[in-house]
Amino acid sequence: MNKPERPLIAVQPVRRRRLWLWIPVVGLTSILIFAAIFAFPIFAFMKKGFPQQPPATVATIAAHYENWFPQIRVVGSLKPVRGADLSVEVPGIVDEVNFDSGGDVEAGTQILHLRDGDIAAKLHTLQAAQDLAQANYNRDKAQYDRQLISRAQFDTTSATLASSQAQVAEQQAILDKYTLRAPFAGHLGVRTINAGQYLAPGTAVVTLQALDPIFFDFFLPQQQLDQAKVGQTVSISVDAYPGMTFAGKITTIDPKVDAATRNVAIRATLSNAQRKLLPGMYATAQIATATAPQRYITLPQTAITFNPYGNMVFVVQNGTGKDGKQTLSAKQIVVTTGETRGDQIAVLSGLKEGDVVVSAGQMKLLNDSPVVINNTIQPTDDPNPHPVER
Repeated sequence: MNKPERPLIAVQPVRRRRLWLWIPVVGLTSILIFAAIFAFPIFAFMKKGFPQQPPATVATIAAHYENWFPQIRVVGSLKPVRGADLSVEVPGIVDEVNFDSGGDVEAGTQILHLRDGDIAAKLHTLQAAQDLAQANYNRDKAQYDRQLISRAQFDTTSATLASSQAQVAEQQAILDKYTLRAPFAGHLGVRTINAGQYLAPGTAVVTLQALDPIFFDFFLPQQQLDQAKVGQTVSISVDAYPGMTFAGKITTIDPKVDAATRNVAIRATLSNAQRKLLPGMYATAQIATATAPQRYITLPQTAITFNPYGNMVFVVQNGTGKDGKQTLSAKQIVVTTGETRGDQIAVLSGLKEGDVVVSAGQMKLLNDSPVVINNTIQPTDDPNPHPVER
């Protein structure tokens, strides 16, 4: 008896299982082939090397020592030793104007007078009553000395005289308010009133300023308070007179620090015989804090790269390229900076004299960047620059 044939369905699952085993192998091979094709140019480029960065053109300056006179630069305002805008205390019509614009007056000089006819008339009435009270007092005094009148009657006469004298003094004080006088010697300003004009109390008539000497008021941070002393020399300059300086001395240092600003108010006194300095002027000043100069390595401020984590400079160094030729590169160095004056800044540490420092063009540099020096144009390096309009 013939054996039944095996069903073909039993063979098919085996063949399908072998086919799925080959698919991952073929896919991985394809990926490796494509990766080799694309990676070969990259490996070849890396083996050849990246192109070198072209050197950057910079300006340089040699670090050098200069003598520095330690000083503090401040700004402030000029104020008069004595100054006031004169005004009247009572209302009235201007009767007399006794000054000219820009004149000099002494203390007590009459500036103007208001109409005071009714006030003066009342004063005369009170003076007459005072004269009568004085006569009665003299008469009663003689009688009292002879014990012809009582003590009570004499006291009444004395009180009447004292009351009359007080009323006259009061009326005289009122009358004096109708005359405006200079409270101190000084220089008058522009006249703004005329005779016949009505003046209300407090209306400014003219300004009176004592100009010689004159005060210069400024503020210093509390960190610099130890550098300011009474008697120190102060050199003042104002925009009205470029190139001129005015000497003075510190006369007062406020004994307290402003709690809001942590600043201290300081006043210097200057001679102003020529009256070139006027109250209200804005001025800058330099305060010498030492008598002997100090030596600092000095650079233009443009050579310093200021950062929150430290100030840096680029120092030019010599090197040798792959071809054996001499090359220049800029190395970044952290420095400690000090005071500034004009366009210059003092370097306290990090550099030595003779180091070639990049003064312009460092913004395009990285550490060890190749450089080419071109000093045709140099940044300003003036300790006392003056702006020039062009």
